Amino acid sequence: MAEVALWRRLTAEFLGSALLAALVIGAGIAAQRLSPGDTGLELLENAAATAAGLFAIILMFGPVSGGHFNPVVSFVDAAFRGLSWRDAAAYLPAQVGGCITGAIGANMMFALPAVSISVKHRASGPHFLSEIIATTGLMLVIFALARSGRSRATPAAVGAYIGAAYFFTSSASFANPAITVGRMFSDTFAGIAPSSVPSYIGAQIAGGILAIVLVRLLYPAITPADPTAVTRAAVTSAAVTSASQPSIG
Repeated sequence: MAEVALWRRLTAEFLGSALLAALVIGAGIAAQRLSPGDTGLELLENAAATAAGLFAIILMFGPVSGGHFNPVVSFVDAAFRGLSWRDAAAYLPAQVGGCITGAIGANMMFALPAVSISVKHRASGPHFLSEIIATTGLMLVIFALARSGRSRATPAAVGAYIGAAYFFTSSASFANPAITVGRMFSDTFAGIAPSSVPSYIGAQIAGGILAIVLVRLLYPAITPADPTAVTRAAVTSAAVTSASQPSIG
């Protein structure tokens, strides 16, 4: 397959990240309005919408950019030589800008101020651990499938993993620095206070590094060309991913 022009890939990453943030935040606002006071049902509604929507977004943009929507995915891919470090660095602002744009769009769709800085504090020891585990797990899903020739299953697997991670992590599995930044701009069910962001991003970076070690340990006999399945198999990645509901712990 011919290499897709960088500007096309950046456009896909921006649009996919924007849709991801709008999905996560919008679904959170809708769940809170539809099921006020019932946190468990709100969480279920949000998780279901995010899992299904993420599956569709990866299918939509995967053939163009790999469907990362997540800087950790891009830089882990670069570590496996599936993407150049230069391109991974170029993906970063597109992903962050897209998530901020999507957050603003979600606010406006529900007649809220376009920008409202969240005051929802989420940082704690258990949340930090949750983000390490959530991010490590997400990277393992993506890169284990790519390195074992099963990339076609990635959109469904990523959606399923993120839907489950809403419930098994106390942080509700952001697992994505770009969406973490974007969610600062929505003082809603899905928001995160700026003071909590450094802790979450630090944990997500740690999870990405741990995942590199584990993937190399579990799948050592891989040629340098094989990881490119992650960016070209039409079905890589993540997002994000990231959940939009309140912390559980």
